[in-house]
Amino acid sequence: MLSDIKIAQGTKMTPITDLASALGIPLDYVEPYGKYKCKLDYPLAASLKDQPDGRLILVTAINPTPAGEGKTTTSVGLGDALHKIGKKVVIALREPSLGPVFGIKGGAAGGGYAQVVPMEDINLHFTGDMHAITAANNLLCAIIDNHLQQGNMLGIDPRRILFKRCMDMNDRALRFVNVGLGGKINGVPREDGFQITVASEVMAILCLASDLKDLKERLARILVAYTYDNRPVYTRDLQAEGAMTALLKDALKPNLVQTLEHTPAIMHGGPFANIAHGCNSIIATRLALKLGDYTVTEAGFGSDLGAEKFMDIKCRCAGLAPDCIVLVATIRALKYNGGVKKPDLGQENLDALKRGIVNLGAHIDNMKQFGVPVVVAINRFGTDTDAEVEFVSAYCTEKGVPHAYSEVFAKGGEGGLELAQAVCAAIEENEGLSHFAPIYELEDSIENKITAIAQKIYHAADVSFAAPAKKAIQEIEALGLAGLPICVAKTQYSLSDDQNLLGAPEGFTITVRDVKVSAGAGFIVVYTGNIMTMPGLPKEPAALRIDVDETGRIDGLF
Repeated sequence: MLSDIKIAQGTKMTPITDLASALGIPLDYVEPYGKYKCKLDYPLAASLKDQPDGRLILVTAINPTPAGEGKTTTSVGLGDALHKIGKKVVIALREPSLGPVFGIKGGAAGGGYAQVVPMEDINLHFTGDMHAITAANNLLCAIIDNHLQQGNMLGIDPRRILFKRCMDMNDRALRFVNVGLGGKINGVPREDGFQITVASEVMAILCLASDLKDLKERLARILVAYTYDNRPVYTRDLQAEGAMTALLKDALKPNLVQTLEHTPAIMHGGPFANIAHGCNSIIATRLALKLGDYTVTEAGFGSDLGAEKFMDIKCRCAGLAPDCIVLVATIRALKYNGGVKKPDLGQENLDALKRGIVNLGAHIDNMKQFGVPVVVAINRFGTDTDAEVEFVSAYCTEKGVPHAYSEVFAKGGEGGLELAQAVCAAIEENEGLSHFAPIYELEDSIENKITAIAQKIYHAADVSFAAPAKKAIQEIEALGLAGLPICVAKTQYSLSDDQNLLGAPEGFTITVRDVKVSAGAGFIVVYTGNIMTMPGLPKEPAALRIDVDETGRIDGLF
């Protein structure tokens, strides 16, 4: 089997201007970045405002395991399959972060014969969006520290600066740092820290902004610090939002690329779902809905993280409602949830499958709560036995959800035809019957909103609020921001906040250790367990396998 990069490099791509023209996009709105990727200019959205929206399909998954689930691969393959059966489809995905690309998780361009290309560009610098977000974030940090150095007219308390620096790389050594050392000329000494760019509020703002004006207004609302006399300080108080917007004006334009089978894909924004809201940009999704009859998008990690935030944050903010939810699982991952170690997952084990399939059941129940039809996609592996396949099929039937087996990794769109037909059937059969609704009301108290997510989605018995969290909630209420939606930072590996609790745990208590308001993004971040916003590299990072030859050809990138 060829590696992902070898498959991608062997593909003849359609020139991006030809792809845009086939979508009906006037070339005046196309800004090429080389031959095979481009940005789409702002006026395009305005020119399409009277076009009806297509159908919105959200792809999510069970909790991730080392066995792999293939959510992005399924999203890409489903898009290609819909294209094969004659649907006008546009895929809307997130951009990869360099941290996972050089770490362990991998990229965000799919895999096998269901990929978005040019995959090397996409997984590395792409069109520079991540760098622009990093620069805008760190410009604000530099302005904060310069304000302290130049007399601190606002009276900012250096101990209460909330806004952190960022970089798009896994680097645990930067989680906690001291800045301003070395004497008066080098600034005011204080404690600081870095988070990964995709966890930054600037990333969230870019993904939730509706246009350039909204972006600037959201940047201005970032809560950066408190003063010595407990007054809040926002970006607007430092007059930094204009310069930050200047750095982000091109990054706000969505990127158009293609799949191996030349299905158009808009990739824009890349927040993580375990420490941010985990969805691509509203601008990209809205544009895809105008350009295609069907839009396939995804939300990061399992449905307890990305999909919940897609429904409760992104859909609220953008006025969207999905027409179908595709829930991805693998038999291998379900056996892992049933206690089988990774080396043994290729062997038939019905007992473990019966124990682990409750994880799939919990995610099905979670998604049904939103009033949208659910289709289960079983990402098929060659080691799946007939008995295991029959058991999963019977389980899905018992749960009352349609299901389909997918082989898009090995076969591309051809391997997703069954899934594409099941999704179209679910949308058509539920025409006018869906009643999408978030699972909590914004008017509820912060504690009640957190408890609703913990009990309805994680299946927790209770929520415990640590002292710092209680104090932070009081401060958010005093700012008049308690009516914002909730963005939980939690381990992706379990429905609980303990990554070792696999399957479908119940009766546990979620511990909220801290709470922070992202006033610009427009949500409240809730930190549970030991989740960190700056990951570290593994013992053998993927970076050690990546190389480039004398012609500039990259190898080892998946």
